[in-house]
Amino acid sequence: MEQERKIFGHPVALITLFFTEMWERFSYYGMRALLMLFMTTPLLGSNPGLGLGVAHASAIYGLYTASVYFLTLAGGWIADNLWGQRKAVFVGGCIIAAGHFSMAVPGNVSFFLGLILIAIGTGLLKPNVSTMVGELYPEGGARRDAGFSVFYMGINTGAFLGPIICGALGENWNWHAGFSAAGIGMVLGLIQYKAGAKLLGNAGLLDEDTSSTRFKNKNRNFYLIAGSAILLLVLFGYLVNQGIFQLSMEDIASGLGYGILILVLIYFIYLFIAGGHSGPEKKRLGVIFWLFILAAVFWSGFEQAGSSLNLFADQDTNRMVGGWEVPASWLQSVNPIFIIVLAPVFGWLWTWLAARNANPSAPLKFALGLIGLSAGFFVISWGAANSGPGNLASPAWLIVTYFFHTCGELCLSPVGLSSVTKLAPKSRVGQMMGIWFVAAALGNLFAGLLSGQLEELDSQALFSKVAMFIGAAGIIALLASPFVRKLMGDVK
Repeated sequence: MEQERKIFGHPVALITLFFTEMWERFSYYGMRALLMLFMTTPLLGSNPGLGLGVAHASAIYGLYTASVYFLTLAGGWIADNLWGQRKAVFVGGCIIAAGHFSMAVPGNVSFFLGLILIAIGTGLLKPNVSTMVGELYPEGGARRDAGFSVFYMGINTGAFLGPIICGALGENWNWHAGFSAAGIGMVLGLIQYKAGAKLLGNAGLLDEDTSSTRFKNKNRNFYLIAGSAILLLVLFGYLVNQGIFQLSMEDIASGLGYGILILVLIYFIYLFIAGGHSGPEKKRLGVIFWLFILAAVFWSGFEQAGSSLNLFADQDTNRMVGGWEVPASWLQSVNPIFIIVLAPVFGWLWTWLAARNANPSAPLKFALGLIGLSAGFFVISWGAANSGPGNLASPAWLIVTYFFHTCGELCLSPVGLSSVTKLAPKSRVGQMMGIWFVAAALGNLFAGLLSGQLEELDSQALFSKVAMFIGAAGIIALLASPFVRKLMGDVK
């Protein structure tokens, strides 16, 4: 059978999914590298932007990036219940491409429509292409882990190339050309996805009788609910735009963030009081809530990369090489390079420590991740303090910052979802995976709100504030890690 063909010991279908995800990440990070720069560029000039203030633009950025993670919950449900992963990935990719091409058309309406489409499409594609990779390795084990390692190389290759190509076109020629390049990348991914579909075998196909009454009712109810939600959002947007609801983007972003945080808290209180869980299960749920808070804090700092750190690269960094100015967005490619180089090192380190019974626990790794992130912000704060209008900072400050941020990411991100799935009660695994994505969404939302403070604070003050906040969280997490580890019981 086609799905049994191998290349270097892996299913040949992995190539199809590798390049699908590579081109999707190319489009996502290529556009993201331009987003804040485009929104804050003045309306007038040879390459005009939207002319928005930093606070307004940052709130939009936070709402957009948070929506991407929120919508992965819906995307996973749609694939599991209605379409199958294979269809969800293709439809999601088509919607993403449409979003980028919409942003390629000048105008506010096409810009915001593009952001909405990309968020919806990414919500469909992102979780389901990873699920399909897992289905290629039904036996699990080390070969599956190796397959995911190859797959993640595709993610970071796309994340590296996107800002380079889209950034060069967007900053040096026309913003909309950069958005077009992101759309073309997604189209290339879709073409090779369809061309390689025959290699996927049964991976990603819906395992349900689509002719049954139950399925038809579920399908109808979904479209009814989705249509109603879209109409309500359109109505809300219209009322805000007309001034009937006196709300700014910052108000909407902060209200959404705090509202979701309260809902998550209520949800965990319900699990503890009326969830029907045993004592040990409640302890492990407490650990998941703690890791949720730490992850949200981490991403609120880490995701400054596309907002405040991107603006620092654009406005306060000396990017001249000879007589040519390097695009600010190119510095967004530093993190993927470090991931590609350092991921094997960290993988070896954890294995080496585990062999000596010294591998840090998940709570301790989260603490180390926060401390690494804080160290990066202290570095860039130092660089900002030594720069000014007539004395631009060296790019080395940002490169060292991204080095520390990547080390922090490698301590926290890979272990996060794995820990959540191991700690969750069997009846709550899917829900707890959703909680992990909500943590990332909240972090992105608050990252936008934090970067918006550049409108009132200078970059040195903002970066120092973030460094101290993240550092304090890291120290608290470090001190609490032995106690939290005990709550985990026999979960490693």
